Amino acid sequence: MPKRTTRTIRLVSWNVNGLRAVFGKDFVGSVRTLDPDILALQETKLQEHQRTDEMLAFDGYHSDWSYSTVKKGYSGVATYSKVRPLSVKTGIGIPAFDDEGRILESDFGDFILFNVYFPNGQMSDERLRYKLDFFDAFFAYADALKDRGRSLIITGDYNIAHNEIDLKHPKANENTSGFLRIERDWMDEIVRRGYVDTFRHAFPDTVTYSWWSYRSGARKTNAGWRIDYFFVTRDIIDKGWIKEPFIDNGIMGSDHCPVGLLLEL
Repeated sequence: MPKRTTRTIRLVSWNVNGLRAVFGKDFVGSVRTLDPDILALQETKLQEHQRTDEMLAFDGYHSDWSYSTVKKGYSGVATYSKVRPLSVKTGIGIPAFDDEGRILESDFGDFILFNVYFPNGQMSDERLRYKLDFFDAFFAYADALKDRGRSLIITGDYNIAHNEIDLKHPKANENTSGFLRIERDWMDEIVRRGYVDTFRHAFPDTVTYSWWSYRSGARKTNAGWRIDYFFVTRDIIDKGWIKEPFIDNGIMGSDHCPVGLLLEL
């Protein structure tokens, strides 16, 4: 019997906190260091007309984009890939969520990749409600695909640290959006629905972070939060596709660092 050949795909997710700004901080060099086959970016803060030729395509990457239509210089996601997806969708069909340019759905055949910039709830009680409603609507949409047998990878900035291990000062942040019990309950719900946090699955006791506030030199003291994730449907874990989840603290240029994994099909 001939030996089965495997295909390895390197996936990286990174909240760049402004793509124009990070392009001025050797973004392309950082991407070459990371060497992803698929790169999901959040918080691009761009409108369509602001993209440069280099942003659209560099080093052989194809790019797909979603933009905020309600506010300029806000939100936005982009997915770069060396192989074009079979299809791409923006949003989940609910204008209240889609208009902020937070979701890209890319179908790569063996799996669907969601690149998502989940809302931040710190501004007000209204935005916290919006954040929780966004989680509810998005995962209802994802569940429908999962229930049809699709394998899903849902990556991006979730804007929630799940457990105490996932941030430096849990006690001091119990009443801060991003670590509220009501938000953490949603992370528990995601797991209950059959999605797996790939990094924590591989490294249950590892303390490392993916975001640091610009205030008080938090990155220098490593007073961080782990709020950037790759969640996958349980079938992907059962198939043994996930290899080497990582968080690359050495990549600079944003208040977040890249997270990623190898997918071996």
